[in-house]
Amino acid sequence: MNLEELGWDAFFADAFEPHEKDNLIPARVSARHHGPCELFTELGPMGGVPSGKLADDELPAVGDWVAVRPVPGEKKAVIEAVLPRRTAFTRKEAGQRTMTQVVAANVDTVFVVTAFGFDLNPRRLERYLTAAWDSGSNPVIVVNKLDIAEDPEAELVEVEPVLMGVPVHSVSAVSGEGLDGLDPYLGLGRTIALLGSSGVGKSTLVNRFAGREVLVTAETSSGGRGRHTTSHRELVPLPSGAVLLDTPGMRELQLWAGEEVLDTTFGEISELAAKCRFSDCAHEEEPGCAVREALSNGTLAAERFTSYRKLQRELRALEIRKDNRLRSEARKERARFARAQRKSRW
Repeated sequence: MNLEELGWDAFFADAFEPHEKDNLIPARVSARHHGPCELFTELGPMGGVPSGKLADDELPAVGDWVAVRPVPGEKKAVIEAVLPRRTAFTRKEAGQRTMTQVVAANVDTVFVVTAFGFDLNPRRLERYLTAAWDSGSNPVIVVNKLDIAEDPEAELVEVEPVLMGVPVHSVSAVSGEGLDGLDPYLGLGRTIALLGSSGVGKSTLVNRFAGREVLVTAETSSGGRGRHTTSHRELVPLPSGAVLLDTPGMRELQLWAGEEVLDTTFGEISELAAKCRFSDCAHEEEPGCAVREALSNGTLAAERFTSYRKLQRELRALEIRKDNRLRSEARKERARFARAQRKSRW
């Protein structure tokens, strides 16, 4: 397989240059299975095992470019290094631990997939857009199931305030209606990630783009809830020359972003805040607050501001947990150093 078709360019070639002298070859991670990986290389598909020298936070994610050492006589390779990422879609690991999880690496465009009916929700879109902007990729909203929508225009009007200039495409993965509007994003060497709740039709879209059934699909339940069909992330080469990454439905999308990303997701609130009398305005009781004024005269929707506040509190709480974890790790490191010093004096 040609590396350029997989997204290889001068950025990654420059990053790989130090590894050439070690007789390593470049590869792209196409799937990950709790440790072992599947790789695309110019020598064909290979199985990949991370080198023992890679720490837990250095392990590759799907979409990563890596430097590998092929095992002679086998379709296997040892992953010696992960090349720098151009973009990375990350989220807080599900559960209580304050740890990051890389969902997809080196993605050019994020298709935020939702569906007419139960899933087209402004608050859900705000969360996905916040995560997409933070990844460094360009988000595009794909609203699926146009073929069964009762009043698609009315549903789109409801979410219009949260779009902030993001392209929106109404499609039907079943009938194919509207899919040609996505062609500009699927050019040679481009990487697309599909993100969205279970049941919105991501796997059906992947099969449409690929021109064959590469992912298993399932009918949505009678109650409108999605049925989870994708069990792992997988990079799929498309006939157009692009590569597409499908991800498991994320029922628990916990953000892993800096608070500043909200300036993009909630651009109109950021613009209003810049007009407040005080630069550190909390938008509560301060005089000359442009945000409160917009809320009172109806130019800023209360639901929109409430959602902004909710995500702001979530990201601030996450930042506190990050700081606490770093301080805890620093204390443990100082304790280990002190023990080593005492042993050396014995």
